[in-house]
Amino acid sequence: MGLICSTAQLACLCGSTACSFCCSQCPTCRNSTSTRIMYALLLMLGTIAACITLAPGLQDALKKVPFCNTNSSNYMPSDFTIDCQSAVGYLAVYRICFIIALYFFLMSIMMIRVRSSKDPRAPIQNGFWAIKYLLIIGGIIGAFFIPERSFGITWMYFGMIGGFLFIIIQLILIVDFAHTWADNWVGNYEETESKGWYAALLGATLFNYAVAITGIVLLFIYFTHADSCDLNKFFISFNLILCVIVSTISTLPHVQEHNPRSGLLQSSIVSLYVVYLTWSGISNNSDHECNPGFLEIISGNDANARNRVAFDKESIIGLIIWFSCVLYSSLRTASKSSKITMSENILVKDNGAVRNAGDQSLIGNEDYTPVEGRNVDSEAGNEAKVWDNEEDAVAYNWSFFHLMFALATLYVMMTLTNWYQPNSNLDTLNSNNASMWVKIISSWMCLGLYVWSLIAPAVFPDRDFS
Repeated sequence: MGLICSTAQLACLCGSTACSFCCSQCPTCRNSTSTRIMYALLLMLGTIAACITLAPGLQDALKKVPFCNTNSSNYMPSDFTIDCQSAVGYLAVYRICFIIALYFFLMSIMMIRVRSSKDPRAPIQNGFWAIKYLLIIGGIIGAFFIPERSFGITWMYFGMIGGFLFIIIQLILIVDFAHTWADNWVGNYEETESKGWYAALLGATLFNYAVAITGIVLLFIYFTHADSCDLNKFFISFNLILCVIVSTISTLPHVQEHNPRSGLLQSSIVSLYVVYLTWSGISNNSDHECNPGFLEIISGNDANARNRVAFDKESIIGLIIWFSCVLYSSLRTASKSSKITMSENILVKDNGAVRNAGDQSLIGNEDYTPVEGRNVDSEAGNEAKVWDNEEDAVAYNWSFFHLMFALATLYVMMTLTNWYQPNSNLDTLNSNNASMWVKIISSWMCLGLYVWSLIAPAVFPDRDFS
Protein backbone atom coordinates (compact mmCIF):
# COMPACT_ATOMS: atom_id res chain seq x y z
CA MET A 1 0.00 0.00 0.00
CA GLY A 2 2.86 2.37 0.83
CA LEU A 3 4.36 1.81 -2.62
CA ILE A 4 1.04 2.71 -4.28
CA CYS A 5 0.81 5.90 -2.24
CA SER A 6 4.39 6.77 -3.17
CA THR A 7 3.46 6.26 -6.81
CA ALA A 8 0.76 8.85 -6.28
CA GLN A 9 3.35 11.26 -4.88
CA LEU A 10 5.62 10.56 -7.84
CA ALA A 11 2.74 11.32 -10.22
CA CYS A 12 2.58 14.79 -8.67
CA LEU A 13 5.93 15.48 -10.38
CA CYS A 14 4.04 15.45 -13.71
CA GLY A 15 1.46 18.07 -12.76
CA SER A 16 -1.76 18.48 -10.81
CA THR A 17 -3.90 16.54 -13.31
CA ALA A 18 -1.73 13.41 -13.14
CA CYS A 19 -1.50 13.79 -9.38
CA SER A 20 -5.27 14.05 -8.92
CA PHE A 21 -5.96 11.11 -11.20
CA CYS A 22 -3.38 8.84 -9.56
CA CYS A 23 -4.37 9.81 -6.02
CA SER A 24 -8.02 9.12 -6.80
CA GLN A 25 -7.12 5.52 -7.65
CA CYS A 26 -5.04 4.91 -4.50
CA PRO A 27 -5.98 3.67 -1.04
CA THR A 28 -5.21 5.75 2.01
CA CYS A 29 -1.88 5.49 3.79
CA ARG A 30 0.25 7.31 6.32
CA ASN A 31 2.39 10.21 5.22
CA SER A 32 5.37 8.78 7.11
CA THR A 33 5.19 5.56 5.08
CA SER A 34 4.80 7.13 1.64
CA THR A 35 7.60 9.63 2.28
CA ARG A 36 10.09 6.95 3.31
CA ILE A 37 9.30 4.87 0.25
CA MET A 38 9.68 7.92 -1.99
CA TYR A 39 13.20 8.44 -0.65
CA ALA A 40 13.91 4.73 -1.12
CA LEU A 41 12.71 5.08 -4.72
CA LEU A 42 15.02 8.07 -5.20
CA LEU A 43 17.94 6.02 -3.90
CA MET A 44 16.99 3.13 -6.18
CA LEU A 45 16.88 5.38 -9.26
CA GLY A 46 20.32 6.72 -8.40
CA THR A 47 21.62 3.17 -8.06
CA ILE A 48 20.18 2.24 -11.45
CA ALA A 49 21.84 5.27 -13.02
CA ALA A 50 25.17 4.24 -11.47
CA CYS A 51 24.74 0.69 -12.79
CA ILE A 52 24.06 2.03 -16.29
CA THR A 53 27.41 3.83 -16.34
CA LEU A 54 29.09 0.44 -15.78
CA ALA A 55 27.27 -1.22 -18.66
CA PRO A 56 29.65 -2.91 -21.14
CA GLY A 57 29.99 -1.07 -24.45
CA LEU A 58 28.73 2.27 -23.13
CA GLN A 59 32.14 3.90 -23.56
CA ASP A 60 32.29 2.84 -27.22
CA ALA A 61 28.81 4.23 -27.77
CA LEU A 62 29.77 7.58 -26.26
CA LYS A 63 32.69 7.90 -28.66
CA LYS A 64 30.16 8.42 -31.46
CA VAL A 65 28.67 11.46 -29.73
CA PRO A 66 29.97 14.66 -31.44
CA PHE A 67 31.34 16.39 -28.34
CA CYS A 68 33.12 13.20 -27.28
CA ASN A 69 35.01 13.00 -30.58
CA THR A 70 38.48 14.49 -30.53
CA ASN A 71 38.17 15.35 -34.22
CA SER A 72 36.20 18.36 -35.43
CA SER A 73 32.68 17.72 -36.67
CA ASN A 74 29.87 19.55 -38.38
CA TYR A 75 28.00 19.78 -35.09
CA MET A 76 30.63 20.83 -32.59
CA PRO A 77 33.79 22.92 -32.91
CA SER A 78 37.04 21.08 -32.31
CA ASP A 79 37.78 23.07 -29.16
CA PHE A 80 34.51 21.94 -27.53
CA THR A 81 35.29 18.35 -26.58
CA ILE A 82 35.32 16.47 -23.30
CA ASP A 83 36.90 13.25 -22.16
CA CYS A 84 33.92 10.88 -22.17
CA GLN A 85 35.91 8.27 -20.25
CA SER A 86 34.93 10.21 -17.14
CA ALA A 87 31.27 9.55 -17.97
CA VAL A 88 31.59 5.80 -17.58
CA GLY A 89 33.38 3.41 -15.28
CA TYR A 90 34.08 3.52 -11.59
CA LEU A 91 34.60 7.28 -11.40
CA ALA A 92 31.15 7.84 -12.91
CA VAL A 93 29.68 5.79 -10.06
CA TYR A 94 31.65 7.93 -7.62
CA ARG A 95 30.32 11.16 -9.12
CA ILE A 96 26.67 10.06 -9.10
CA CYS A 97 26.84 8.72 -5.56
CA PHE A 98 28.71 11.84 -4.42
CA ILE A 99 25.72 14.05 -5.25
CA ILE A 100 23.11 11.67 -3.84
CA ALA A 101 25.06 11.19 -0.60
CA LEU A 102 25.60 14.96 -0.34
CA TYR A 103 21.85 15.52 -0.74
CA PHE A 104 20.99 13.10 2.07
CA PHE A 105 23.71 14.55 4.33
CA LEU A 106 22.30 18.06 3.85
CA MET A 107 18.77 16.81 4.49
CA SER A 108 20.02 15.10 7.65
CA ILE A 109 21.43 18.39 8.92
CA MET A 110 18.28 20.31 7.99
CA MET A 111 16.01 17.87 9.84
CA ILE A 112 17.86 17.87 13.16
CA ARG A 113 15.47 18.10 16.13
CA VAL A 114 12.25 18.02 14.14
CA ARG A 115 9.62 16.81 16.61
CA SER A 116 6.41 16.86 14.58
CA SER A 117 4.97 17.78 11.20
CA LYS A 118 4.00 21.17 12.64
CA ASP A 119 7.65 22.16 12.26
CA PRO A 120 8.20 24.62 9.36
CA ARG A 121 10.74 22.20 7.88
CA ALA A 122 8.16 19.42 7.51
CA PRO A 123 7.06 20.41 3.96
CA ILE A 124 10.69 20.05 2.84
CA GLN A 125 10.70 16.50 4.18
CA ASN A 126 7.34 15.42 2.79
CA GLY A 127 6.97 17.47 -0.38
CA PHE A 128 8.63 19.44 -3.18
CA TRP A 129 9.48 16.20 -4.99
CA ALA A 130 9.86 17.80 -8.43
CA ILE A 131 12.36 20.33 -7.06
CA LYS A 132 14.28 17.61 -5.22
CA TYR A 133 14.62 15.43 -8.32
CA LEU A 134 15.64 18.41 -10.48
CA LEU A 135 18.28 19.46 -7.95
CA ILE A 136 19.77 15.96 -7.84
CA ILE A 137 19.75 15.60 -11.64
CA GLY A 138 21.43 19.00 -12.01
CA GLY A 139 23.96 18.12 -9.33
CA ILE A 140 24.85 14.83 -11.03
CA ILE A 141 25.41 16.62 -14.34
CA GLY A 142 27.64 19.14 -12.58
CA ALA A 143 29.56 16.39 -10.80
CA PHE A 144 30.98 15.16 -14.11
CA PHE A 145 32.84 18.48 -14.42
CA ILE A 146 34.74 17.89 -11.17
CA PRO A 147 38.46 17.50 -12.08
CA GLU A 148 39.64 13.92 -11.65
CA ARG A 149 42.97 14.60 -9.92
CA SER A 150 42.60 13.22 -6.38
CA PHE A 151 38.78 13.14 -6.36
CA GLY A 152 38.51 9.36 -6.83
CA ILE A 153 41.05 8.36 -4.17
CA THR A 154 39.78 10.90 -1.62
CA TRP A 155 36.12 10.00 -2.10
CA MET A 156 37.01 6.30 -1.94
CA TYR A 157 38.13 6.70 1.67
CA PHE A 158 34.95 8.60 2.52
CA GLY A 159 33.01 5.80 0.84
CA MET A 160 34.88 3.14 2.79
CA ILE A 161 34.12 4.80 6.14
CA GLY A 162 30.48 5.44 5.19
CA GLY A 163 30.08 1.93 3.81
CA PHE A 164 31.43 0.48 7.05
CA LEU A 165 28.99 2.55 9.10
CA PHE A 166 26.09 1.41 6.94
CA ILE A 167 27.18 -2.21 7.36
CA ILE A 168 26.78 -1.66 11.12
CA ILE A 169 23.22 -0.39 10.53
CA GLN A 170 22.66 -3.35 8.22
CA LEU A 171 23.81 -5.69 10.98
CA ILE A 172 21.29 -4.17 13.37
CA LEU A 173 18.48 -4.59 10.84
CA ILE A 174 19.44 -8.19 10.06
CA VAL A 175 19.61 -9.14 13.74
CA ASP A 176 16.25 -7.41 14.28
CA PHE A 177 14.86 -9.29 11.29
CA ALA A 178 16.12 -12.61 12.71
CA HIS A 179 14.46 -11.95 16.07
CA THR A 180 11.22 -10.78 14.46
CA TRP A 181 11.06 -13.81 12.18
CA ALA A 182 11.62 -16.18 15.11
CA ASP A 183 9.14 -14.32 17.35
CA ASN A 184 6.40 -14.57 14.73
CA TRP A 185 6.91 -18.22 13.82
CA VAL A 186 7.51 -19.43 17.37
CA GLY A 187 4.51 -17.42 18.52
CA ASN A 188 2.33 -18.98 15.84
CA TYR A 189 3.53 -22.45 16.83
CA GLU A 190 2.87 -21.83 20.54
CA GLU A 191 -0.62 -20.52 19.84
CA THR A 192 -1.72 -23.18 17.37
CA GLU A 193 0.62 -26.09 18.23
CA SER A 194 0.47 -26.82 14.53
CA LYS A 195 2.92 -29.34 13.10
CA GLY A 196 3.10 -27.16 10.01
CA TRP A 197 4.69 -24.26 11.93
CA TYR A 198 7.06 -26.68 13.67
CA ALA A 199 8.10 -28.12 10.32
CA ALA A 200 8.58 -24.60 8.93
CA LEU A 201 10.80 -23.63 11.87
CA LEU A 202 12.87 -26.79 11.60
CA GLY A 203 13.09 -26.62 7.80
CA ALA A 204 14.17 -22.95 7.70
CA THR A 205 16.80 -23.54 10.39
CA LEU A 206 18.27 -26.60 8.67
CA PHE A 207 18.24 -24.87 5.29
CA ASN A 208 20.13 -21.82 6.61
CA TYR A 209 22.73 -23.97 8.34
CA ALA A 210 23.11 -26.18 5.26
CA VAL A 211 23.77 -23.16 3.04
CA ALA A 212 26.20 -21.71 5.61
CA ILE A 213 28.17 -24.96 5.89
CA THR A 214 28.26 -25.30 2.11
CA GLY A 215 29.59 -21.75 1.90
CA ILE A 216 32.35 -22.53 4.41
CA VAL A 217 33.41 -25.59 2.41
CA LEU A 218 33.48 -23.63 -0.84
CA LEU A 219 35.56 -20.88 0.78
CA PHE A 220 38.16 -23.46 1.86
CA ILE A 221 38.20 -24.96 -1.64
CA TYR A 222 38.48 -21.78 -3.71
CA PHE A 223 40.22 -19.29 -1.39
CA THR A 224 42.88 -21.42 0.31
CA HIS A 225 45.78 -23.63 -0.70
CA ALA A 226 47.46 -26.38 1.28
CA ASP A 227 50.73 -24.51 1.75
CA SER A 228 49.59 -20.85 1.64
CA CYS A 229 46.69 -18.44 2.23
CA ASP A 230 47.09 -18.65 6.01
CA LEU A 231 45.16 -15.39 6.55
CA ASN A 232 42.16 -16.67 4.60
CA LYS A 233 42.30 -19.94 6.54
CA PHE A 234 42.28 -18.01 9.79
CA PHE A 235 39.29 -15.86 8.84
CA ILE A 236 37.23 -18.82 7.63
CA SER A 237 38.10 -21.09 10.57
CA PHE A 238 37.74 -18.39 13.21
CA ASN A 239 34.33 -17.27 11.95
CA LEU A 240 33.19 -20.90 11.76
CA ILE A 241 34.16 -21.41 15.40
CA LEU A 242 32.40 -18.18 16.42
CA CYS A 243 29.21 -19.26 14.64
CA VAL A 244 29.26 -22.57 16.53
CA ILE A 245 29.77 -20.75 19.85
CA VAL A 246 26.96 -18.29 19.12
CA SER A 247 24.59 -21.10 18.17
CA THR A 248 25.42 -22.85 21.44
CA ILE A 249 24.81 -19.68 23.48
CA SER A 250 21.35 -19.27 21.94
CA THR A 251 20.28 -22.64 23.37
CA LEU A 252 21.68 -22.22 26.92
CA PRO A 253 19.01 -22.67 29.63
CA HIS A 254 19.86 -19.34 31.31
CA VAL A 255 19.43 -17.49 28.01
CA GLN A 256 16.22 -19.39 27.24
CA GLU A 257 14.86 -18.49 30.67
CA HIS A 258 15.10 -14.74 30.02
CA ASN A 259 14.50 -14.91 26.27
CA PRO A 260 12.22 -17.92 25.67
CA ARG A 261 12.00 -17.44 21.91
CA SER A 262 15.71 -17.30 21.29
CA GLY A 263 16.95 -20.32 19.40
CA LEU A 264 18.71 -21.77 16.42
CA LEU A 265 16.57 -20.03 13.78
CA GLN A 266 18.07 -16.63 14.62
CA SER A 267 21.53 -18.16 14.92
CA SER A 268 21.23 -19.79 11.50
CA ILE A 269 20.28 -16.47 9.87
CA VAL A 270 23.18 -14.65 11.55
CA SER A 271 25.61 -17.47 10.69
CA LEU A 272 24.56 -17.34 7.05
CA TYR A 273 25.15 -13.59 6.92
CA VAL A 274 28.55 -13.98 8.60
CA VAL A 275 29.57 -16.52 5.94
CA TYR A 276 28.58 -13.97 3.29
CA LEU A 277 30.66 -11.25 4.99
CA THR A 278 33.61 -13.65 5.21
CA TRP A 279 33.38 -14.40 1.49
CA SER A 280 33.01 -10.71 0.69
CA GLY A 281 36.03 -9.88 2.85
CA ILE A 282 38.50 -12.41 1.50
CA SER A 283 37.36 -11.54 -2.03
CA ASN A 284 39.18 -8.23 -1.49
CA ASN A 285 42.42 -9.88 -0.41
CA SER A 286 45.31 -8.33 -2.36
CA ASP A 287 47.14 -11.68 -2.35
CA HIS A 288 46.16 -12.70 -5.87
CA GLU A 289 47.12 -16.34 -5.36
CA CYS A 290 44.45 -16.58 -2.67
CA ASN A 291 41.83 -14.61 -4.58
CA PRO A 292 40.83 -16.54 -7.73
CA GLY A 293 38.21 -14.02 -8.75
CA PHE A 294 40.62 -11.09 -8.81
CA LEU A 295 43.33 -13.20 -10.44
CA GLU A 296 40.93 -14.02 -13.26
CA ILE A 297 40.12 -10.34 -13.74
CA ILE A 298 43.68 -9.07 -13.99
CA SER A 299 44.82 -11.93 -16.23
CA GLY A 300 42.01 -11.54 -18.78
CA ASN A 301 42.59 -9.73 -22.05
CA ASP A 302 38.96 -8.91 -22.76
CA ALA A 303 38.26 -5.26 -21.93
CA ASN A 304 34.52 -5.91 -21.74
CA ALA A 305 35.18 -8.63 -19.17
CA ARG A 306 36.97 -6.06 -17.04
CA ASN A 307 34.02 -3.71 -17.37
CA ARG A 308 31.72 -6.44 -16.09
CA VAL A 309 33.70 -6.75 -12.87
CA ALA A 310 31.14 -4.55 -11.11
CA PHE A 311 28.40 -7.06 -11.83
CA ASP A 312 29.95 -10.15 -10.30
CA LYS A 313 28.17 -12.46 -7.86
CA GLU A 314 29.44 -10.64 -4.78
CA SER A 315 28.14 -7.27 -5.94
CA ILE A 316 24.75 -8.67 -6.94
CA ILE A 317 24.25 -10.41 -3.59
CA GLY A 318 25.48 -7.32 -1.76
CA LEU A 319 22.97 -5.12 -3.61
CA ILE A 320 20.13 -7.56 -2.92
CA ILE A 321 20.92 -7.53 0.81
CA TRP A 322 21.27 -3.73 0.72
CA PHE A 323 17.94 -3.22 -1.02
CA SER A 324 16.21 -5.65 1.34
CA CYS A 325 17.52 -3.73 4.36
CA VAL A 326 16.52 -0.35 2.91
CA LEU A 327 13.03 -1.61 2.09
CA TYR A 328 12.77 -3.30 5.50
CA SER A 329 13.69 -0.07 7.29
CA SER A 330 11.17 1.88 5.18
CA LEU A 331 8.21 -0.43 5.88
CA ARG A 332 9.01 -2.14 9.16
CA THR A 333 7.37 -0.96 12.38
CA ALA A 334 9.50 -1.11 15.51
CA SER A 335 8.61 -3.91 17.90
CA LYS A 336 9.91 -5.27 21.18
CA SER A 337 13.02 -6.70 19.49
CA SER A 338 14.03 -3.13 18.61
CA LYS A 339 14.81 -2.46 22.26
CA ILE A 340 17.38 -5.25 22.30
CA THR A 341 18.88 -4.59 18.87
CA MET A 342 18.95 -0.79 19.38
CA SER A 343 17.05 -0.21 16.13
CA GLU A 344 14.36 2.10 17.49
CA ASN A 345 15.82 5.10 15.63
CA ILE A 346 15.95 3.17 12.35
CA LEU A 347 12.49 1.63 12.24
CA VAL A 348 9.11 3.37 12.28
CA LYS A 349 7.48 3.74 15.68
CA ASP A 350 3.77 3.42 16.21
CA ASN A 351 2.95 6.86 17.61
CA GLY A 352 -0.72 5.98 18.06
CA ALA A 353 -1.97 8.22 15.27
CA VAL A 354 -4.97 6.85 13.39
CA ARG A 355 -6.98 8.14 10.47
CA ASN A 356 -10.30 9.79 11.33
CA ALA A 357 -9.52 10.11 15.02
CA GLY A 358 -13.07 11.17 15.65
CA ASP A 359 -14.64 8.03 14.23
CA GLN A 360 -17.61 7.29 16.46
CA SER A 361 -17.34 3.57 15.81
CA LEU A 362 -13.98 3.50 17.56
CA ILE A 363 -14.94 5.56 20.57
CA GLY A 364 -15.54 3.33 23.59
CA ASN A 365 -12.94 0.79 22.61
CA GLU A 366 -10.65 0.44 25.62
CA ASP A 367 -7.63 -0.12 23.36
CA TYR A 368 -8.33 2.98 21.30
CA THR A 369 -6.34 6.11 22.10
CA PRO A 370 -7.09 8.65 19.36
CA VAL A 371 -4.33 10.90 18.13
CA GLU A 372 -5.54 13.46 15.64
CA GLY A 373 -4.13 12.98 12.15
CA ARG A 374 -4.54 16.11 10.02
CA ASN A 375 -5.34 15.75 6.34
CA VAL A 376 -5.46 18.62 3.92
CA ASP A 377 -7.75 16.74 1.54
CA SER A 378 -10.27 16.11 4.31
CA GLU A 379 -10.24 19.75 5.32
CA ALA A 380 -10.97 20.70 1.72
CA GLY A 381 -13.93 18.33 1.60
CA ASN A 382 -12.18 15.64 -0.45
CA GLU A 383 -11.57 12.04 0.46
CA ALA A 384 -8.31 11.58 2.38
CA LYS A 385 -5.56 9.64 0.58
CA VAL A 386 -2.23 10.38 2.26
CA TRP A 387 -2.88 11.57 5.80
CA ASP A 388 -0.57 13.17 8.31
CA ASN A 389 0.12 10.87 11.25
CA GLU A 390 2.98 12.93 12.68
CA GLU A 391 1.21 16.09 13.83
CA ASP A 392 1.85 15.30 17.49
CA ALA A 393 5.09 13.31 17.18
CA VAL A 394 7.23 12.03 14.32
CA ALA A 395 7.02 8.29 13.61
CA TYR A 396 10.77 8.07 12.98
CA ASN A 397 13.86 10.20 13.44
CA TRP A 398 13.96 12.27 10.23
CA SER A 399 17.58 13.34 10.63
CA PHE A 400 18.85 9.83 11.35
CA PHE A 401 16.80 8.47 8.46
CA HIS A 402 18.59 10.73 5.98
CA LEU A 403 21.96 9.95 7.57
CA MET A 404 21.25 6.25 7.11
CA PHE A 405 20.36 6.79 3.45
CA ALA A 406 23.54 8.83 2.92
CA LEU A 407 25.58 5.97 4.32
CA ALA A 408 23.53 3.53 2.21
CA THR A 409 24.53 5.53 -0.88
CA LEU A 410 28.20 5.25 0.02
CA TYR A 411 27.75 1.51 0.58
CA VAL A 412 26.21 1.19 -2.90
CA MET A 413 29.13 3.13 -4.37
CA MET A 414 31.67 0.81 -2.79
CA THR A 415 29.69 -2.32 -3.65
CA LEU A 416 29.32 -1.40 -7.34
CA THR A 417 33.05 -0.73 -7.54
CA ASN A 418 33.90 -3.91 -5.59
CA TRP A 419 35.62 -1.74 -2.97
CA TYR A 420 38.56 -1.38 -5.40
CA GLN A 421 40.53 1.79 -5.98
CA PRO A 422 38.88 3.69 -8.84
CA ASN A 423 40.18 4.03 -12.36
CA SER A 424 38.21 5.87 -15.00
CA ASN A 425 38.96 3.54 -17.91
CA LEU A 426 39.03 0.29 -15.89
CA ASP A 427 42.30 -0.78 -17.55
CA THR A 428 43.77 -1.45 -14.14
CA LEU A 429 42.18 -2.54 -10.88
CA ASN A 430 43.67 -2.38 -7.44
CA SER A 431 42.38 -4.62 -4.69
CA ASN A 432 42.10 -3.07 -1.26
CA ASN A 433 43.18 -4.76 1.94
CA ALA A 434 41.43 -2.04 3.95
CA SER A 435 38.06 -3.14 2.56
CA MET A 436 38.91 -6.75 3.47
CA TRP A 437 39.39 -5.78 7.10
CA VAL A 438 36.24 -3.62 7.06
CA LYS A 439 34.11 -6.63 6.12
CA ILE A 440 35.86 -9.12 8.39
CA ILE A 441 35.54 -6.80 11.38
CA SER A 442 31.89 -6.30 10.42
CA SER A 443 31.34 -10.06 10.64
CA TRP A 444 32.74 -10.07 14.17
CA MET A 445 30.58 -7.09 15.10
CA CYS A 446 27.52 -8.91 13.74
CA LEU A 447 28.20 -11.88 15.99
CA GLY A 448 28.89 -9.60 18.95
CA LEU A 449 25.65 -7.69 18.42
CA TYR A 450 23.66 -10.91 18.19
CA VAL A 451 25.25 -12.33 21.35
CA TRP A 452 24.41 -9.08 23.12
CA SER A 453 20.77 -9.38 22.04
CA LEU A 454 20.76 -12.87 23.60
CA ILE A 455 22.42 -12.13 26.92
CA ALA A 456 21.15 -8.58 27.54
CA PRO A 457 17.89 -9.73 29.21
CA ALA A 458 19.91 -12.08 31.44
CA VAL A 459 22.58 -9.51 32.30
CA PHE A 460 20.01 -6.81 33.07
CA PRO A 461 17.03 -8.71 34.50
CA ASP A 462 15.52 -5.53 35.99
CA ARG A 463 15.28 -3.83 32.62
CA ASP A 464 12.12 -4.27 30.56
CA PHE A 465 12.97 -5.71 27.13
CA SER A 466 9.46 -6.91 26.39
